[in-house]
Amino acid sequence: MVAQPAAGGGRGAPAPGIMTPGARGGRMSSGRLEAFSDGVIAIIITIMVLELHVPHGADAPALLTMAPMFLNYLLSYVYVGIYWNNHHHMLQTAERIDGPVLWANLHLLFWLSLFPFATAWMGEHAADALPCAVYGAVLLLAAVAYWILQQRLIAAQGEGSLLRRAVGGDWKGKLSPLLYLLGIAAAFRAPRLAQGMYVLVAALWLVPDRRIESLLARTDA
Repeated sequence: MVAQPAAGGGRGAPAPGIMTPGARGGRMSSGRLEAFSDGVIAIIITIMVLELHVPHGADAPALLTMAPMFLNYLLSYVYVGIYWNNHHHMLQTAERIDGPVLWANLHLLFWLSLFPFATAWMGEHAADALPCAVYGAVLLLAAVAYWILQQRLIAAQGEGSLLRRAVGGDWKGKLSPLLYLLGIAAAFRAPRLAQGMYVLVAALWLVPDRRIESLLARTDA
């Protein structure tokens, strides 16, 4: 969009939605980044649910054949919800968004966009090693991408970053990749055990994490 000339031959104000050097000190806000990410995550969930095909029969046994697919969809839905929730809270602490943050966010969305593929493959081959290991690898790489985004956001805010104080030791963020690695290794011996470890990580993150909310509340007060 281009700013329209003002009356009297001046340049006039820029079009709505365009950040100017005087807006927030010339810094890009996180609103557009969050809106774009929300849209991508909504599409990911839509693709995942479209993989739940109608059973070939109209009886209970035909419906039961869909159980592995549904359970994998449920697990992935929970994971996507966890990422969406934490992504939202993390961006609430951001006062500045720079180029590395934008690329780190795209990197995270890339791995999240592979959830539908990994979910469908493991759902159709729940007892096989490679689909289960690939699912774990996607979870691991998404976790690594989220950590990279977190670090880029901390770096963009400078010294005394609110996000750095909120994250603290982040024991769940350190434990999760280890459990993913153990799950990937277990997939080649006992796929069901690996899937149980993936469920365990999801259960850890389902417990509400109030660190960022509490710090923001104290800061506002």
